[in-house]
Amino acid sequence: MIIVSACLCGVNCKWDGGNNLDARVLKLLKEGKAIPVCPEQLGGLETPREPCEIVNGIGVDVLGGTARVNGSRQNNDVTANFIKGAYETLKIAEAVGANIAILKARSPSCGANLIYDGTFSGCKINGNGVTTQLLLSRGIKVFTEETLDELEL
Repeated sequence: MIIVSACLCGVNCKWDGGNNLDARVLKLLKEGKAIPVCPEQLGGLETPREPCEIVNGIGVDVLGGTARVNGSRQNNDVTANFIKGAYETLKIAEAVGANIAILKARSPSCGANLIYDGTFSGCKINGNGVTTQLLLSRGIKVFTEETLDELEL
């Protein structure tokens, strides 16, 4: 079983109420090979919601308590929601025996290797989102829709 970002399956859970449908990921869901998750919703955030970015760090720093996740209104700290969502996603992954995840690129939750830098300017930095970092620390391999071709299904 594979954990996948629900937005990649066409679920309207993206911050702006839309989705990021990827036909390859939807195919996995329809074949019964994937379980959709949205860490941000699992953490208690509504849809739609403010766009969020990690400020002063990356996912590992958020999990370690030295960085935070803010909504675009800089005083809107949603760090606790992102951490809760990451752990809820991990619980689902463990419950279904998933050792692979396909998550949304550049997301502060799901981004792998590259995320937005916390300035809400569109600039990116090397690093993982909060959920991706937690899953990787537990031995779950994480791909994004941009690196999906590296995964042999």
